[in-house]
Amino acid sequence: MPKVGIEDLRRRQLIAATITSIHEEGFANATISRISKNAGMSGGIVAHYFDDKAGLLAATMRSLAQDLLRETVKRLKAAETPEERIDAVILANFSVEQNDPETVSAWLAFWAEARSAPALWRIQKINERRLLSNLCHAFRQLLPEDEARMAAAGLAAMIEGLWLRCALSHGPLTIDQARLIARDYVARFLNTSA
Repeated sequence: MPKVGIEDLRRRQLIAATITSIHEEGFANATISRISKNAGMSGGIVAHYFDDKAGLLAATMRSLAQDLLRETVKRLKAAETPEERIDAVILANFSVEQNDPETVSAWLAFWAEARSAPALWRIQKINERRLLSNLCHAFRQLLPEDEARMAAAGLAAMIEGLWLRCALSHGPLTIDQARLIARDYVARFLNTSA
């Protein structure tokens, strides 16, 4: 009889191996065989825990989204003002963990695949709604409703765009600079709205 928790451990190992495989081989070449080999397990174990490759990929994207959610919630709990809540969302998205090369590779691959994979698209839309909701909640405490929604939409687009630019450029824009640009946007928006 398996020990309690072994199923969760194996799932996490397969998800970690999926992220590594996507980073090393690319999304298309991250086969069940390669993923299970990276995890040190047989290919059949994937079917046992996730039904198929699509199920494993969806679980992996959910895991990445949950990691971002945990980071965001941790930072939001420490925030005391609406401005600090906005900053917490910025810092969570530009955290070291979210910008680890393997994590970046996985996010980029999932974003590329999400449009044609309904399970991935649902996860992406949930993640997008969380980002907007967290930003709207904070901006509503500082601005009228219409302006708050506009500020949240603008900052969400800026966060995603800056993150993408950092992920793809390996050059002039650093994560620290991206944080500063996003913070500057918030300060300017709030100053012009005051």
